[in-house]
Amino acid sequence: MRVLRQTDGDYAERLQAMAAASSLFDPEIERKVRPIIGQVAARGDAALLKLTQKFDGARLTLNRLRISTAELVSASIRTDEPLRKAVDEATRNIETFCRHSLRKGWMRRNEHGARVGEKFDPFDRVGIYIPAGTAPLISTALMTIVLARVAGCPEIVVCTPCDKTGEVNPALLYALAHSGATEIYRVGGAQAIAAMALGTATLRPVQKIFGPGNAYVVAAKRLLFGRVAIDLLPGPSEVLILADKTAKAGFIAADLLAQAEHGSGHERIWVVTNDPKLLRTIPGELRRQLPPLKRRTYIERVLHHNCWLILVKNMDEATRVTNLLAPEHCEIMTRQPDAVAAEIKTAGAIFLGPYSPTVLGDYLAGPSHELPTGGAGRCFAGLTVDQFQRRTSLVQYSQAGVRLAFPSLRILATREGLEAHANSAAIRLKRS
Repeated sequence: MRVLRQTDGDYAERLQAMAAASSLFDPEIERKVRPIIGQVAARGDAALLKLTQKFDGARLTLNRLRISTAELVSASIRTDEPLRKAVDEATRNIETFCRHSLRKGWMRRNEHGARVGEKFDPFDRVGIYIPAGTAPLISTALMTIVLARVAGCPEIVVCTPCDKTGEVNPALLYALAHSGATEIYRVGGAQAIAAMALGTATLRPVQKIFGPGNAYVVAAKRLLFGRVAIDLLPGPSEVLILADKTAKAGFIAADLLAQAEHGSGHERIWVVTNDPKLLRTIPGELRRQLPPLKRRTYIERVLHHNCWLILVKNMDEATRVTNLLAPEHCEIMTRQPDAVAAEIKTAGAIFLGPYSPTVLGDYLAGPSHELPTGGAGRCFAGLTVDQFQRRTSLVQYSQAGVRLAFPSLRILATREGLEAHANSAAIRLKRS
């Protein structure tokens, strides 16, 4: 891990470099993804089969691309009752949160007396990517598919990688079906994004793609933006813990280790504090808690390369640093967490107080855990249910309304040199 102090001579430069670092914009990864997209565009299903064998080691036939009903039934039977109950509990919280976030249509009169407003319709067909990698991300299925279902999307297409035998984890399959997926394909990586965006003979194209993924998945989403709508570009997980002397080093260490264990090696973890004693205590807590963890190898890689302990002079600087780094998850362990949170404008999600670890947001709290990473929080919010809705504006004028609007409309159209624009309104004012 690395230590940075505000008193260091190169503090500003190192902080700026830290904020700029992101695995989301790697030109080498983009170079590798472009031909994958090209293969799927040119060869469709055949490319999916070939790329699945190349990257996942699985020899699939065309009729095995889509997960069958029989497989879903089998997965459901094999799912134990404790997991079923946990999935149900998480789903209830997510559904409740989503219902409060749904956008509703409205109409009102403008100053011409015309009716103007908006309506919100669910996308007809959405695609959701669920990573598999080193762990079956059951929680990601809940945090994406449930939102699509609550929004009312009738077709919810899911792509997720298979193992070398062509199998998908049965617990994950249960969560996918339980959440509301209507089609599930054992396809992963950039090729899955390309298939959902461009379509193949087996997998019809979708209108919008959602879901996190590795750097190759994110690059594919970025390259296909415009051919299909994209939710956001969530990359490797991040957590920043903003703490003062009231924080418990043991809590902090546990939360850092939790985010470091995801496995990509690109995860980023920070502690920002104004308490030198706390800063000195954290490394020892990390060393104490690390040995028994099964994913220790993954964690050690992140601790070595992407862990920073930052000592600042005061809480004003702490919040400035936090806003600069724009972390995916921001935990506030301070005396007055609400007051501190009011100053944080760029975090994907904020967790208030010592008993609100990020893992509760990962699994059960209610808001989606798909959040902006790599500094994207400065510009983007996390995934919300309204992103599964398509907005359409509504305008209805009467002839009297056109008459009221026409003088200003004529001036604006004339100044732009667009005579036909003005005429399209003027013709409606003539006696019929």
